[in-house]
Amino acid sequence: MKNFHYIVIGLLLVIIFILAFIVVKDEIKQPEVVIQPQQQQIIQAPINPSTQFIYSVTIPDTVNFAGEPAPIDLFYMREYLDRELTVNTFWHSSTLMLLKRAHRWFPVIGPILKKHGIPDDFKYLAIIESGLENVTSPAGASGFWQFLKSTAREHGLEVNDNIDERYNIEKSTNAACEYLRESYNKFNNWTLVAASYNAGMKRVSEEIRKQQVNNYYDLFLSSETTRYIYRIHAIKSIFLHPEKYGFFLKNEDLYPSVPFQTITITSSIDNLVNFAKSHGITYKTLKYFNPWLQEADLSNRSGKTYYLKIPLEGYLSYSRLMDQDKVVKNEAADSQNQMN
Repeated sequence: MKNFHYIVIGLLLVIIFILAFIVVKDEIKQPEVVIQPQQQQIIQAPINPSTQFIYSVTIPDTVNFAGEPAPIDLFYMREYLDRELTVNTFWHSSTLMLLKRAHRWFPVIGPILKKHGIPDDFKYLAIIESGLENVTSPAGASGFWQFLKSTAREHGLEVNDNIDERYNIEKSTNAACEYLRESYNKFNNWTLVAASYNAGMKRVSEEIRKQQVNNYYDLFLSSETTRYIYRIHAIKSIFLHPEKYGFFLKNEDLYPSVPFQTITITSSIDNLVNFAKSHGITYKTLKYFNPWLQEADLSNRSGKTYYLKIPLEGYLSYSRLMDQDKVVKNEAADSQNQMN
């Protein structure tokens, strides 16, 4: 009987030893596997229906602004462009809205640039400045072209409590062209002209003198002005090949132009609400088409000539605008075919 007790105790000790061994073994940490940089490129993402694959953007072999090439084979220049392409590609909502708005506003801006002999690429500068919206910066620059009050007045725009022509797309684009032409006469280089629009002609001239170079890409400038030109390159690349960067838009996604009539005004209008109603629209619609009107009246004691836009009857309907847009595109295609 006594021997039996010893046997039981011995078996219990063996069991306890085995259990303890198993627990200790499970708690032993496996050594970490450190993946060297050269090994990382062969790691593959798990195949999972819910996995979202994110790839680095494709850098174009060449880019140019107004026909002037950028030296993107220089490593840090390539990285500047990579940064701006990446930001604007993956900031989906912002870039998507730019593509939509441009369909409405580029047909307005483009012909004015052409009339003044300004390269068409400067339409991308307007995107960088304002996103094609009548916004106001913390410094007080306003409109599509982000004019300060003083600069706007220097270039013939009326800016006061009643009227602010920085918000008049046609007049502000003409004023911007005047500034750009003046800058080109000074620098004889469109890339430097674009940089001067951000930094100012005086600042760019000083840096050219100090650094003894006359090419934008050789200049050491502020981070903002450095990024400015590459933002333009990035936006231009995306606009030229949107699908390449993941943007797929149907025609009906793009904002169409809205046909309007122009009413000539040479006297004051005491009440713009009543004026709008008399033309079959709301004050809100009047303000959309004429954002340069700052008050609910138009003070015009001097008898100056102003032009108010009134949308054509029935063209506030989006479906009708889309039909009109198709007609315009078909006419343009027919015209192009006849030329060919």
